[in-house]
Parts: sequence; C-alpha cells; structure tokens
Amino acid sequence: MTKTKIAVLFGGASSEHEISLMSATSVLNNLDKEKYDIVPVGITKSGRWYLYNGDIALIKSGEWEKADITPAAFCAGSGMKGLITFENGSYNEVPVDVVFPVLHGKNGEDGTVQGLLDMAGIPYVGCGVLGSSVCMDKVIANCVMDACGIPRCEWDYMDTHSGEDFDDVEARVSRKLGYPIFVKPANAGSSVGISKAKDRETLKSAVELAAKHDNRIVFERFVDGQEVECAVSGNDVATSTCPGEILASKEFYDYEDKYVAGTSRVAIPAQLSNEKLNEVHDLAEKAYRALCCTGLSRVDFFVERGSEKVLLNEINTLPGFTDISMYPKLKMAAGDTYSSLLDKLVALAFERAEGRDVH
Repeated sequence: MTKTKIAVLFGGASSEHEISLMSATSVLNNLDKEKYDIVPVGITKSGRWYLYNGDIALIKSGEWEKADITPAAFCAGSGMKGLITFENGSYNEVPVDVVFPVLHGKNGEDGTVQGLLDMAGIPYVGCGVLGSSVCMDKVIANCVMDACGIPRCEWDYMDTHSGEDFDDVEARVSRKLGYPIFVKPANAGSSVGISKAKDRETLKSAVELAAKHDNRIVFERFVDGQEVECAVSGNDVATSTCPGEILASKEFYDYEDKYVAGTSRVAIPAQLSNEKLNEVHDLAEKAYRALCCTGLSRVDFFVERGSEKVLLNEINTLPGFTDISMYPKLKMAAGDTYSSLLDKLVALAFERAEGRDVH
C-alpha cells in the first residue's frame, strides 16, 4: 500500500508556540504509521523552518531545536509540491501529499500559512484562508455573528492606535457592559492575554496586558454560565458532536487550566436539557457555516444561568489537540479513536482541495 506523505507543522512564531508543541506531539504519536509517511516540520519562535528528523519525544520540551534539523521551506508558485530543504549550498525537494498545520494563534491559525499552502498547491487540514482569518480576529468574527443573527454576549472594542483616551473607553464600556468585564486581545487564542476586570483599576491593567498581544482589544460582558463546546467538522456539509461542558477548576478556564495544570474536568454530554443540547448543536453548525469554516473547528458557547440563553463565545479553527483537549475528547466520545479522527481530517483536506473550495 502506498503511504500518504503528510507534513506536520509545529511550533510557530506565536504566543501559543508551546501549546503547538504539545498538540503536535499528540498528533504525531497518533498518526497511523502504516498509512502515513510522516514529515515533521518545526518552526521556531523567530520563524525559522526546519525539517525535523529526531525523536518525537523531544518536541514537547522544545529540545527538538538542538537535535537533527535541516533548514526548510514551502515555496509558493515554485512548481514543487513539497518541502524544500537547504543543505551544503544546494536544495532538495521532499514531496508532500498533504499538510497538517498543528499551529495555534498568529502565523498559523490566522490564514497566513493557509495562503502559503494554497499558493503552493498543497492540500492541508483545517479551515482555508477566509475562515481562518475571520475566526482569528474577534472583532471581525463578532461583527459577522451579529450580522448573521448568531446570539452572543454584548461586546465592544478599542484600537490602541486610535489615540482614544482610556477614561473615555472606560466610561463607554462600563456603561454598556457593566463590571466585571472580560478583556481580550482581538487576535490571540488559548486564553492568552485575557483578564477579568472587576473595576476601573483592573480594567486598565487588563488593557495593558491585552495590548502586549494586539493593538485591538475586545471587551465582553461577563456571563455567569456553563462553558459548553462542540467539535464540528466537514466542508460543504458541517456536522457537530453533542456538546460537552468544561468544569473549570478556576474562576475562568484560563491558559494554565487548559494546558499546564490540567485540573479542569469535562462532562460529555454537557449538563443541559435535551432541548438546550439540540439548540447548542444547531447553533454550532450555523456558526461554522456563517464564518466560512471548513475541515474542523471547535465552537464555544456560554449557557447563561437563570435565563438559559445560549451565547456563542468564539470559534477556534485549530483547537488544542493535546491528550486533555476538548476537540479530540468530544470526537472520541462520539465514537472515533484519536487515529481515526486524524484520518477523517486528512480525508476532508483532500476533499476540499479536489472541490477547489475557496474558503
């Protein structure tokens, strides 16, 4: 049987570099070696690309950068549908059938790598340029959701380059949203740079933190609710899993809870009535289509306590793929194994490429 040659990208010039190393380690360990010829490609925080020929176990710690690496790149428009490696003053082509960009955040989940691979003519797992870029930018994603009638909590934003005075911003958002307020960089994920502001002083600190990650900052009304997530997949036809629920061990489901401590728990299905489970499920598929997603995405909701309103929080086009991540957990609860899930995502990548889907 001829194996499919799959390049797995990991690392990246992003604040979520370390998360990518964890996700990619899980993906690499679960790809069926009988079906795939695996080409690991590491990207450093400074943006240098390398073909990695070392032990998968070294990736998670970052030690891969000191192991067996060769400078490499994908060349858009070169006519070479594969990885180009550079060594001893010459280059070599490593043919690749498909790419799995296990990259989170900027320079990986935002349409940049997707555009490069489109121009290189290589199929890839996950959303295309449009879906990736729209979902990555919380301001644009929120505007699309508002326009499409997808319910979400009240929100506002500021641009640090606009010169708007903090006092004016604070007066506007506190009047509109009330305290406490969640403060987020417009372009970041995995709870990086996110704070919960309880008053004017903590709002200022939260804005300063978010501004380290992006010049546009999103403000959201605090929702006292259950954190519910769906794993959605598909191209022309989107299908969602039954919703699962995050039972966070801290005040909110932050970076440490997601990836470091691993102390949060999950409930699959979510602790909701059948009516609410169906409502969340249907909204997940609607949002997936509205925001031009293909391949896969995790769609996150709040179900507000008391009112039971279902409010969409955000869509992650390349969610965490670690052993404790919600996307694979939801898919495995629906009957997949980790390996069969990867097979299906690769098949969707080829389907999308053959259909010349422009999203």
